[in-house]
Amino acid sequence: MYDYCSPKQIKPGGWLLKQLEIEAHGLAGNLDKIWPDVRESAWIGGDKEGWERVPYWLDGFIPLAFLLDDEDMKQRARRYVSAIAGFQQEDGWICPCSPEKRKSYDIWSWFLIAKVFALYCEYTDDKMIESALYRTVKCMYEMAQKGELSLFSWGKFRWYECFIPLTFLYEKYPENWILELGVILKQQGADYSDYCELWKRPLNHWKLETHIVNIAMMLKAEAVSCHLLGDACTDRAEYFWQLLERYNGTAVGVFTGDECLSGIGNNHGTELCSVVELMYSCEILYGITGNDIWLERLEKMAFNALPASMSDDMWTHQYDQQVNQISCMRFPGKSFFRTNSGESHLFGLEPNFGCCTANHGQGWPKLAMSIFQKKENSIQVTMMLPCELHTKIQEADVTVRIDTQYPFRHSGTFTVMAEQPTEFELKFRIPKWAKKVYINGRETENCGYYSICKVWNGTESIPVEFEDTPHFVTRPYDLFTVEYGPLVFALPLDFACHRHEYEKDGVERKFPYCDYELERKGEWRFGFSGEKLEVSKAQGDEIPFSSKHPSVSIKASFQRIAWDYADGYETVAEKYPESNVPLSEPQEMVMIPYGCAKLRMTEMPRV
Repeated sequence: MYDYCSPKQIKPGGWLLKQLEIEAHGLAGNLDKIWPDVRESAWIGGDKEGWERVPYWLDGFIPLAFLLDDEDMKQRARRYVSAIAGFQQEDGWICPCSPEKRKSYDIWSWFLIAKVFALYCEYTDDKMIESALYRTVKCMYEMAQKGELSLFSWGKFRWYECFIPLTFLYEKYPENWILELGVILKQQGADYSDYCELWKRPLNHWKLETHIVNIAMMLKAEAVSCHLLGDACTDRAEYFWQLLERYNGTAVGVFTGDECLSGIGNNHGTELCSVVELMYSCEILYGITGNDIWLERLEKMAFNALPASMSDDMWTHQYDQQVNQISCMRFPGKSFFRTNSGESHLFGLEPNFGCCTANHGQGWPKLAMSIFQKKENSIQVTMMLPCELHTKIQEADVTVRIDTQYPFRHSGTFTVMAEQPTEFELKFRIPKWAKKVYINGRETENCGYYSICKVWNGTESIPVEFEDTPHFVTRPYDLFTVEYGPLVFALPLDFACHRHEYEKDGVERKFPYCDYELERKGEWRFGFSGEKLEVSKAQGDEIPFSSKHPSVSIKASFQRIAWDYADGYETVAEKYPESNVPLSEPQEMVMIPYGCAKLRMTEMPRV
């Protein structure tokens, strides 16, 4: 069984390093400077929000700071966790609420801050924070034993998140009370098997049972609880996934939810929180099960849905993204989204609600943390992304470096550096989409993984290349998408960008973290014409998922078709056209990666 490598051993490079730097210079890297709910949070003695927002932010900010080895960011992270620990009560309670309000305090945020403390300890080995974590979880156990703790609302539906810090503690302190607490939480927590029928038909009704972020988190529930408690695992995550994909799946590997499950229509939204939480669930599920289907799914959402939700500079984000997104203008009347506001698809500081503002930052750092796994004499590479691992095998210093532009290119070089002769296995995953695989210039069968077991000494490089051809993928309603490798491609739409700077509820929006409406310019009603799909590669720019200068594109032929707006709306495309009869001559246009296209048509018919 492999385990993820210590995050302290990982150093991102190439485009992944650049993406993390953009995040650090953007919203996620600066919320403690600009956003009252973090800057003046009750968690650190202020008078603003004292529930999920600071823990959510730290969950991404901590790994971002340490992966970049940025001293200022590390100091800021340390100030926050130290301040939070400094307010811990004598009995171990740590959440910012008075004793008389404990029973009404939703302890979802307690699970979350415990998870953050565990993450911080992974990077720092800070004994003070480890002690604070131990004491607060022990307090949770003692309250549960006395009947003073009960799960309700968000805590009831997110009980499994506490298993992350419980597992961290149990590996250090194998004490029975930790397992007993796990049993109590699981017994009191929601069993999502009871709600499956609700997932088959979208409702214009807000319910915890169909809430998209709850469901994205929940997929790992059985795996994390069985892993800690030693129970038999029935692979419920796969059953849930298949059901969710059938009734709520999207072309980019995530599920609709604006804010609750919204069906298979390509014009409904997917909340950004659900994207990063679904990524994290896939990372955990692969780490526990070893089933590489979770990595295939992780790549698809990470390289498509995640960058699509944010502006190039990562100073603004959407609450909801749409697969076919022809406008990001406020709805003048009733919102199109099932339970979200009419500004949820704007790019801004906190469109609709601030949870995604705080939570989106975990996506890229945790992806980087998941690239390498290790067991005693073996190193496994889960994804071919630009990164380095510095570790020890048999007391020898070993470095594995990956130089690649994947997923924008389908090749890379693995370089192994061993300071002295050392025998170990290097094993790397080959994605399922690869039709041909070349290792050291020789064609190799795609068996899922490639393994080299030998005595390594000095420096040795292994060039790797995967081959694919751009192809059509069938979607509901007789529509199609184009995929090439792990990337989904979309037809970008021109737009005018309208900036809005204002203050609302005491929170200022000003450049660069103001709100933006994107008003489409030009035609959007197209269908694919013909079979030809031609890949073009370019230099790109300093932004990996650049909307202006993407490094890969696909030329295809399109024709106009009859396609109406959704009933009652002038800025939302109906989920399928009236017909696929061509209304114009074919014209060649350029598709770009979905994650680069802010306004786009992704699912279209073939005329």
